[in-house]
Amino acid sequence: MITIRELDHIVLRVVDLDKMIRFYTDVLGCTIERRQDEIGLVQLRAGSSLVDLVSIDQKLGRMGGAAPGKEGRNVDHFAFRVEPFDEPAIRAHLAQHAIPAGPAEPRYGAEGEGPSIYITDPEGNTVELKGPAY
Repeated sequence: MITIRELDHIVLRVVDLDKMIRFYTDVLGCTIERRQDEIGLVQLRAGSSLVDLVSIDQKLGRMGGAAPGKEGRNVDHFAFRVEPFDEPAIRAHLAQHAIPAGPAEPRYGAEGEGPSIYITDPEGNTVELKGPAY
């Protein structure tokens, strides 16, 4: 049997590596954990999970085909569990970075139904900021 505890990592193929690093570090608070510039990989710590950014113009990225875009996305969305889920503080932080945010709506997640907010990163990937179950 396989028991999944939480998101381990997600890999995003990216066009503008520096812009994506700034978004995930400055806006969402991730930290750079490891870089392998020779193959075009930057691994960001997101709580107990990782977000891997793969530059499409480097070794790993070239192996994956066309660049992400409106007609060819690599991921529908992914969710980060946010603790605490303080909606006014989250919205204020996003506004400081000029990141539009959707409404907080109840959505079902790993812990059950609870609030979440959708945002998009600089390359159009949807990121869900997920709160606790009601």
